[in-house]
Amino acid sequence: MKNRLLSLVAALGLGALSTLAPAAAQDKSIVVASTTSTQDSGLFNYLLPLFKAKTGIDVKVIAQGTGQALDTARRGDADVVFVHAKAQEEKFVADGFGVKRFDVMYNDFVLIGPNSDPAGIKGSKDIAAALKTIQQKAVPFVSRGDKSGTHSAELALWKQADIDLAAVRGPWYREIGQGMGAALNTANAMNAYVLSDRGTWLSFRNRGDLVIAVEGDKRLFNQYGVILVNPEKIPSVKKELGQAFVDFVTSAEGQAIIANYKIDGQQLFFPNAEKKAS
Repeated sequence: MKNRLLSLVAALGLGALSTLAPAAAQDKSIVVASTTSTQDSGLFNYLLPLFKAKTGIDVKVIAQGTGQALDTARRGDADVVFVHAKAQEEKFVADGFGVKRFDVMYNDFVLIGPNSDPAGIKGSKDIAAALKTIQQKAVPFVSRGDKSGTHSAELALWKQADIDLAAVRGPWYREIGQGMGAALNTANAMNAYVLSDRGTWLSFRNRGDLVIAVEGDKRLFNQYGVILVNPEKIPSVKKELGQAFVDFVTSAEGQAIIANYKIDGQQLFFPNAEKKAS
């Protein structure tokens, strides 16, 4: 009788393990906290199926402004961050939340405005001069105001134009606290100017009367980076799976996929990973 009981217990134990094992094996997924631009541009819809086909790893994307994406990772709710505000990214790593930061790709920002061009800046390649004119004429300007990479870049550009927003801002300057798509829609409705990353602009379909007003200034450079969240700081991080994603987007194969992503024949992102961590 005793032997039968032991056999029954052993059988039940093995049965439980056999049901748990497939579930564990199937949990091959990671969370990537990223910018709205990588999602809204369609890049992830193009890239992630190819990543899964190669590795079997599912990726759930949390698309937010860069500041929010880094905060999501700090809370332990992401395995990888893929964002575009280098100073914030380097601080994230310096504070111990990230393992290493790698360049992945770049594009640029563009100043979007109404085709009627009330500020008279269309065609300029001097972003500082354009912003000064917008401020002096008090022409409507829409800011994301969401601590995103684009918002951070916008604030830096006002500083480079020697404009103290706190001192001069008025009804002409509207912060909306939302993403890039919402900012473009608001600019369209308000006949206003707005700073956008080129990737989102190229994929944006509700342009109305909006056009590119200023482009080509080297100060509009927009670099993206990828970071594995530090498992020593956040024990829940799926280190191996997350590292596989980092390795993929910085590999020759991943870089070629990024380069091949185009809309209407236009390349949205330009790969520049060199495997040099920062």
